[in-house]
Amino acid sequence: MPHAIDPRLLRAFTAVAEELHFTQAAARLHVAQQALSRDVRRLERELRAELFVRTTRSVRLTAEGERLLPYARRVLAAHDELAAAFAPAGRPLLVDIGAPVGTGHRVLAAARAAAPELELTARFHSGLTGAAAGILAGRLDVSFGRAAGLAPEVLDRLEHRPVRHERMAVLLPAGHRLAPLAEVPLDGLAGESLYAAAGNPDTAEWTDLARRLFRGRGISVAAPFPAIDGPEEFVRLVRKHRWPVLASTEFIDLPGFVLRPLTGPVPLAPVSMVWRRGLRHPGLDALLAAARRLAAEEDWLTPPDGAWLPEPDARVMAPPALTGGPGTG
Repeated sequence: MPHAIDPRLLRAFTAVAEELHFTQAAARLHVAQQALSRDVRRLERELRAELFVRTTRSVRLTAEGERLLPYARRVLAAHDELAAAFAPAGRPLLVDIGAPVGTGHRVLAAARAAAPELELTARFHSGLTGAAAGILAGRLDVSFGRAAGLAPEVLDRLEHRPVRHERMAVLLPAGHRLAPLAEVPLDGLAGESLYAAAGNPDTAEWTDLARRLFRGRGISVAAPFPAIDGPEEFVRLVRKHRWPVLASTEFIDLPGFVLRPLTGPVPLAPVSMVWRRGLRHPGLDALLAAARRLAAEEDWLTPPDGAWLPEPDARVMAPPALTGGPGTG
């Protein structure tokens, strides 16, 4: 056993072990697939162990790979915590807010207003599943979204705080039969097929929430569609296909469409703030303080009467909320 292993090799191994796909792991780490494969082979040589069984169609862990994975995760978590502890306090904090509307956008704006000396740099990724991979790979620092929709082994490596229960809504073409209603009852959507980002692996947590909501109500999730990159392309495709879209009441304006809250029951889209375990940065403190203040002032964490929320989300969103600093979990 070597005395020292390059953390880069462990990061390459862990990405492949979690994706079970070299191409997807390389994309996650923003490296060439050949470089990733070289790192994995080098680690296997150093450990004198075969870590993966590779065929033309699949990749799976060997027994030695299964044994290494928890150790690799702990080493990488300690390495990231050490790097964060000694990172220059003045470096920008990279904050994924998904879109220039909604909870993450408002928390970021409030934190910037309260601490203008800090550089809180926005990123606009679509979906917490993709953002969480970016956080673990060191490409992002903070994101917002449905934490309960992340895989348990991913959530265990992150810190998270409940921030808000957003009310869910449906985006409808202006000529839709339900568009004249002030609120749309879920029963009224029976027989409809709603776009809920199926086919986009970065938004898997949102598609899962949609399936849970639609189950037993005669509503279907629209067929998988390739991941849509950017708001302009989203607007173009929604207009072209005239999709009803599952959304929240915090959503971009789209001419020719109307946004209607859902009711009967009132479904909620839970939003948590998520960041890399061990991260220390004054910008993170500013974001947590802003989220606490907004949640208290606007009662973001009190579910309305007749609310619908899946049981895993209720556990993640349960009090105490936003009461501790970054080190509590």
